[in-house]
Amino acid sequence: MADAPAAARRNDWRTLRTLFPYLWRYKNRVLLALGLLITAKFANVAVPIVLKDIVDALDGTQALVLPLALVVAYGALRMSSSVLGELRDAVFAKVAQGAIRKVALEVFEHLHALSLRFHLARQTGGMSRDIDRGTKGISFLLNFMLFNILPTLVEIVLVALILLQRYEWYFAAITFATIVIYIVFTLGVTEWRMTFRRQMNDMESHANTKAVDSLLNYETVKYFGNERWEAERFDASMARFESAAVKNQVSLSLLNAGQAVIIALGVTALVGLAAHAVVQGRMTLGDLVLVNAFLLQLYAPLNFLGFVYREIKHSLADMERMFALLHQHAEVKDTPGAQTLQASRAAVAFENVDFGYDRNRQILHDVSFTLPAGRTLAVVGASGAGKSTLSRLLFRFYDVWSGRITINGTDLRELSQESLRAHLGIVPQDTVLFNDTIYYNIAYGHPDATRDEVIEAAKSAHIYDFIMRLPDGFDTTVGERGLKLSGGEKQRVAIARTILKNPPILIFDEATSALDSKTEKAIQAELREISANRTTLIIAHRLSTVADADEIIVMDGGRVVERGNHRTLLAQDGAYARLWALQAHEHAGDAAQPEAADARD
Repeated sequence: MADAPAAARRNDWRTLRTLFPYLWRYKNRVLLALGLLITAKFANVAVPIVLKDIVDALDGTQALVLPLALVVAYGALRMSSSVLGELRDAVFAKVAQGAIRKVALEVFEHLHALSLRFHLARQTGGMSRDIDRGTKGISFLLNFMLFNILPTLVEIVLVALILLQRYEWYFAAITFATIVIYIVFTLGVTEWRMTFRRQMNDMESHANTKAVDSLLNYETVKYFGNERWEAERFDASMARFESAAVKNQVSLSLLNAGQAVIIALGVTALVGLAAHAVVQGRMTLGDLVLVNAFLLQLYAPLNFLGFVYREIKHSLADMERMFALLHQHAEVKDTPGAQTLQASRAAVAFENVDFGYDRNRQILHDVSFTLPAGRTLAVVGASGAGKSTLSRLLFRFYDVWSGRITINGTDLRELSQESLRAHLGIVPQDTVLFNDTIYYNIAYGHPDATRDEVIEAAKSAHIYDFIMRLPDGFDTTVGERGLKLSGGEKQRVAIARTILKNPPILIFDEATSALDSKTEKAIQAELREISANRTTLIIAHRLSTVADADEIIVMDGGRVVERGNHRTLLAQDGAYARLWALQAHEHAGDAAQPEAADARD
């Protein structure tokens, strides 16, 4: 526990070092803003000095005329201080907003570069809150650290120098002592309070994650009638947030009260000494006004400095969580000098591939097969046999443990991920759509496609007529994750999207599993047409959809146990033949049920 503050300080410095390069991209603006800042502070410190001269000029019986020049100088200094401050803010606005934009973009791009393993384990609600708080923290940190803490420190130094030059040493000593006590107290209490702030952040992210996850799974909550259960989980997270928030507010009140006491004691001591010196004739009335003005001018921002420091610490904590995302290791990376895949025809080969999502549980065992260019290969087997893992490895969402996967003889690890995935198109079993229009979701396969090309893809996927029957046609919004469309409609959008991409390698992962029999036959015919002369990998559970494949491999327990075409595998009377017989029996049973019902009627 004793090392916690030191660790926090190290993290704060690391966060600042991470941020600095984003600022230095605008170094000319930064330097100009700092110049305006220092000039404004010189003008600000000069204001009480001119005010002292005005008071002294008016003091006594000899004052018969108004010291007009001093009054004009007083007004000019106050005006220049304010104008220079506004100019400083205007100059620095581009720096702050540009840095926020660059950081946000890098975090966004880095999240897309992270592996599928990270995204399967992430908590989207909490992560989005971390990014939101982090970008806001950058804005606060830049504006208040550079334009409140730094100016206040400059002003403290200038005031101390003036007090040492003009008055007895103890005026500067008391000023410094008050400031040091104030800063030490503020730092100590704020470090203690940061524990509560971090707890608040953690609990808020946790509660937000629970809420987002529950709302994304709204239908599941309703299916099982678990609204009360979800509310109780959310309330438990909010209760922990409430406890941390109360401790945070109580400790804030203690900090504010302590700061007020320190400032009051310092001001009282200095004004008392100045008044005593005036009575003894060692200082003029103008000197008393000068000391008082300095104190008011100095302690006002110093009082605000306590708030600023607390918020900067909070901002650093928020930014720390966001920058931690940038430090997440990208599991799959392009090798230096990675090749760019350019092929109109592509042959795929798995060579002695071993793989598992966890080192303690291997999924694929010595899997080998070849898919020649322009041919169709189907992979069948029971659930959990490792069929869909093949497509994830082909997209290089993960790297194999041993063996290799090649396209036209080149290991995937030697190809750039961008060019590799440009050659692959997939219609997955679970189609997830963006919360946008049907047009956007189809055009996502090729964002630069013309409207006519998008419409043609919709027709090829047999979804065009359905779209045109909708009130808003292609402009119909599909809802969160496409929930406004049925499973079959979503899958046909996915098929249209892949048709539009027009890749040389196609992967159909249970592509027609959510379609009715009539639509499935129409889609199967269309899929056969678009896969003609393309390298096609079909992952299927329903064997009737793969009978025409050039080769079929049967997987069981992550191993290839049989291979051949439909007739050959049936003749072998092995695992494939047993699956075929079982599914044929189930299909016959399903067909007989309506007839039996008709007979009972």
